[in-house]
Amino acid sequence: MKMLIIHNACRPRIFGKTSLWTCQTRCISSWISGLFKQDETRSFNSVRDGLKSMYSQCLEPLETTYLFHDFHSPKLRSADFDYKPSVMLIGQYSTGKTTFLQHIVGKDYPGMRIGPEPTTDKFIVIMNGKEDSIVPGNALVVDANMPYAPLSKFGNKFLNRFQASVTSTPVLENLTLIDTPGILSGEKQLIDRGYDFIQVVQWFAERVDRVILLFDAHKLDVSDEFKRTIEVLNMYEDKLKIVLNKADRVSPQQLMRVYGALMWSLGKIVNTPEVVRVYTGSFWKQPLQHTANRHLFELEHQDLFKDLQSLPKQNSIRKLNDFIRRSRLAKVHAYIISELKSEMPRLFGREVAKQRLIDELDTVYRRIQSRYGVSAGDFPDINQMRRKLKDYDFTKFKVLDSSLIDALDDMLNKKIPPLMSMLPNESLQLNTEDVSGGVFDLMENNPFQSGATEGVNEGKYDGSETWIVAKHMAEYEKSFQRISGGKEKVSGAAVRDELMKSHLPNTELALIWRLADVDNDGYFDIKQWALANHLLKIRLAGHELPHTLPHHLLPPASKNVSDHS
Repeated sequence: MKMLIIHNACRPRIFGKTSLWTCQTRCISSWISGLFKQDETRSFNSVRDGLKSMYSQCLEPLETTYLFHDFHSPKLRSADFDYKPSVMLIGQYSTGKTTFLQHIVGKDYPGMRIGPEPTTDKFIVIMNGKEDSIVPGNALVVDANMPYAPLSKFGNKFLNRFQASVTSTPVLENLTLIDTPGILSGEKQLIDRGYDFIQVVQWFAERVDRVILLFDAHKLDVSDEFKRTIEVLNMYEDKLKIVLNKADRVSPQQLMRVYGALMWSLGKIVNTPEVVRVYTGSFWKQPLQHTANRHLFELEHQDLFKDLQSLPKQNSIRKLNDFIRRSRLAKVHAYIISELKSEMPRLFGREVAKQRLIDELDTVYRRIQSRYGVSAGDFPDINQMRRKLKDYDFTKFKVLDSSLIDALDDMLNKKIPPLMSMLPNESLQLNTEDVSGGVFDLMENNPFQSGATEGVNEGKYDGSETWIVAKHMAEYEKSFQRISGGKEKVSGAAVRDELMKSHLPNTELALIWRLADVDNDGYFDIKQWALANHLLKIRLAGHELPHTLPHHLLPPASKNVSDHS
């Protein structure tokens, strides 16, 4: 229970003209208001509910006042917070985008076209539904349950090239996929489209969970439009995944050269101090032409699809991250607009002053950065701002409203942290599951997966009743007799020195002990000692150990035990 404290500002008035009752009423009101403020973030059922409330109360008023929606991103709607995770594929024509999506879904979907020529000329949203159908773009943007209404601003030329492909598959129950038109070389493609392709890509990139850039091992040239697209995507580098597709179509020696050339090209476009992670493989159903790198392709395939499979569980934190990024941008935008307003003359020379401010926008940026302590990374692209500012009358901009800035700061500093504390339990409360179906069901528990017959999996698919550890039982019996002195069981202290001869870290030896002690009695019999040595060899060979002992490694007498650790 919190103690009621009378504010210092009220104390001098208690014995003056202001009655004690008036002061106490004011203090109690302030105290109750404080309690409500502290508890308001606890009343949300989910992170998404909290973000919706904070957007309407704290962020949207600031965005509206300083024309954020005109300069950067449309107003968020409820569907933007509720929509399921999505993945967008981008690449030049014939890099395998559509076959990649077919590989994920595990079946053909309505409107799918595959060929060596540029076949996909639309933005296609692949979503789940009971029956196969195609929903035109004009119908999508008026559906209140979909987050695509803002796309109507790109006009009919775009909407005629926008559609949803509806099909029934388990993959799409927790994931939405987005195919994009293949990017061609030259300026002809820009003219023929009739809409701003790069702006559309940026709109999707702001909202999706992953952006996959596909490159063909035979076509590494980066066209001008593709370069501009990648430059726009730099601000979403945390969502970006790069895939070198059709890698089996070149020999291992050629692949090494192709990989080096791709990294060199990306180094000039992708603005990141770290080396870009490139997933190399052939993401389709065709037989491999060069099989020397088969194991590498399988590992890359597994890494990429495990990342995509986990997107539903990361969806809330992704929305929270995007919300914070949007808030920081909106705050800086408010500083820019108000600064431009304050620099405008009241009567004469407005056009000259406007052009001067646009030309010296970099100076305005530095002044704001110094005055308000804003990070340089929070500022919008200066060239894009210059282009958009030309169409506005600076005298109609609003001066800085400190109450809106304070409300936003309060949201970021006091209301967001409680939401972050809800994230660990969010997936459990919402019963969020990994993506299943299609290619995701083929990644594990089969003899064809990478490492299916190696390390701890050795013997898993043999179909034999013989315990795999028994192959070297004579060797293990000899060492067991030496350390046990003829006893049936030995303690942990007795086996400690023997196992430490491996020079493995204590944490790894502790894991081996825990896995091999299947009855948890703190002692090893001959079979448990054999199992411990088998696991020791696996680890020394460079393979990882599981945290739960696989069923096929249980000693024969323990096969009926369902769960050991």
